[in-house]
Formats: sequence, structure tokens, C-alpha cells
Amino acid sequence: MKSPGSAAAITSTLCPPASQSTCSISSLNLYSTSVTGSHKIKSQQSERIQYELVDISQDNALRDEMRVLAGNPKAAPHQIVNGDQYCGDFELFTEAVEQNTMQEFLKLA
Repeated sequence: MKSPGSAAAITSTLCPPASQSTCSISSLNLYSTSVTGSHKIKSQQSERIQYELVDISQDNALRDEMRVLAGNPKAAPHQIVNGDQYCGDFELFTEAVEQNTMQEFLKLA
């Protein structure tokens, strides 16, 4: 079972495997870490959003970049950024999914 704050839970919502349409967003980044998360992609949603997984455990500069973009020197994974626009953390992402406002949260609408 995926923990609610895991990279797998986020990727499940962003990238369902059985999708017909693809929304290609080359600058959408999910800052995460491979140390604690599974990167398998599973979901029930009908839309697929492409993103780049940025593993901050691979380079401290990536962690620093994530924190600058989040505007918080103590920010921890998982943080979502679209280009240079900070979208939010996992808690805000979960709220957007529950409220059916994910497109707005990801700054796609």
C-alpha cells in the first residue's frame, strides 16, 4: 500500500497507465527522493500528465533548488513545480485532487 505522501501516490494521480490522451508538460517537475519512495505508476484517473521526477537524494544542489522554488529553506519532498512557478507540496496536491482543481493547482488551466 502506498503511503499518502509517497512519490508513488503522487505519480499515481499524475500518470495513470491506461491513458488514451497525453497532456505534455515539459516543465512540470516533482521533487522527490528515491530513498523512501516507489516510482511505480498506477491510477484510476483518465488523464495523463507528463512530468519529470527530480530525485533530490542524488545531488544536494537539487535539494537546494527545490527549496528555493518552494520559497522555504526547510522544504522537504514532495514539492511540485511547473517551470519556475511553485505549485505546492503533497498536502496541497491532495486537496486539489479531492476538490477536482488539479489543473489549476498544477498551473495548467
